[in-house]
Amino acid sequence: MNYWLMKSEPDVFSYDDLVKKGSEHWDGVRNYTARNNMRAMKKGDKALFYHSNIGKAVIGIITIVKEAYQDPTTDEIAWVCVDVAPKEN
Repeated sequence: MNYWLMKSEPDVFSYDDLVKKGSEHWDGVRNYTARNNMRAMKKGDKALFYHSNIGKAVIGIITIVKEAYQDPTTDEIAWVCVDVAPKEN
């Protein structure tokens, strides 16, 4: 099992948003290093959910529940997303 750091701006998508949904795809990543890390993520891996810009803190632990697949927010095949679910606060 690997451990990752995944960040989101809480005014865009917060840890509370993820808890309410139960699981969600982590999409919209347009950074090559982050994309490569997402390709390496395996089902069951854990990640720290980091609120960036506002709060600047690790808010919870999430689990990768689906490995990398085509990001639905773009037609460019270079970009992927993974599905995540909250693990614990």
